[in-house]
Amino acid sequence: MSPQRSNRAQLVDGTLRCLERLPPERVTARVIADESGANLASITYHFGSKDELVTEAVIVGLDRWLAEIGRLVDAAAPGGTPQERFQAAISVVEQTRRDHEGLARTFLGAMAKAQHDERVRALLAEGFRRTRDDVARVLELGADAAGEDAGGLALALFDGLLFQALVDPGLAIEGERIVRALARLRGVMPTG
Repeated sequence: MSPQRSNRAQLVDGTLRCLERLPPERVTARVIADESGANLASITYHFGSKDELVTEAVIVGLDRWLAEIGRLVDAAAPGGTPQERFQAAISVVEQTRRDHEGLARTFLGAMAKAQHDERVRALLAEGFRRTRDDVARVLELGADAAGEDAGGLALALFDGLLFQALVDPGLAIEGERIVRALARLRGVMPTG
């Protein structure tokens, strides 16, 4: 007999399923409880509020997406240089972005909410700290402070492009266009 999943995990997974198929404004506490097979009151018990549950689910979903990206980069560029891994990551993010648009839209909403909600801000900040290290590891940028900073910049690049594409798919910069744009930026960056 396998161990039973916790009610908390059921709520997170149910929330992620809701985010995949519903616009964020239709993801209510009742919809999440129904999708999760959990009691409505368990949302408050485990998370304090629906917004905190959604934020935690977004972080879990983003962690899973990054793990998926890492696996695909490993498959596309096994033993590759950081440049090859970055190039593979561009392609992988492009391939997987549309599968995670609901998650990304809710992430954008959580970013806006964080400006007015300390608990949401704290959850997101912790997620960003962990993700910077994970991005640095996936791209093999190093485990030192400079590697973590580089991971943060790469994350900002991918998040920023993701947010722009959510606003208008015509704003998406993908594939070789990213490489050319980065080469142009590299030409104006100070050295040292």
